[in-house]
Amino acid sequence: MNTLSKVSGRFRNVLKCLGGVCLMGMTLLTCADVVGRYLGHPIFGSVEIVGFMATLTAALALPYTHAVRGHAGVEILVRLLSKRTQAIIELCTHAVSLFLFAVVTWRMTVYAATIHRSGEVSMNLEFPLHTIIFLTAFCFLVLTLTILEDVINNIKQLMGKK
Repeated sequence: MNTLSKVSGRFRNVLKCLGGVCLMGMTLLTCADVVGRYLGHPIFGSVEIVGFMATLTAALALPYTHAVRGHAGVEILVRLLSKRTQAIIELCTHAVSLFLFAVVTWRMTVYAATIHRSGEVSMNLEFPLHTIIFLTAFCFLVLTLTILEDVINNIKQLMGKK
């Protein structure tokens, strides 16, 4: 378990930083494109690049956001329950999430491989689309590992080892 925590933690931190870079890149590229359009020289392909970076920003942020519990949650009723019942509910939620994101990761990888074989590229820049899909699938893989950590921790908590 400790190895899983270390590996997924390192990947989460790297992905978080890359997400920040994509967000900054989107901002700078959009500003440069607006100024360029005003001066009559727009940046070719900027809309595609910003779209790719927006997709990657969201995907890159998912594992870290989950790890720090940065997502929205409804806990009004759950807080009224006992700690053990809360842990059981959390275990069930994480188990379902683990299954869902494992399937999503698998299917995205299959889809990326299909797109790669077809040779599909973006409209203007002719950038290979499978690259973005593979990167997104990798982010979902790290998210899946992060959720697996939570499932293991929930089981340990229920068994009284944590």
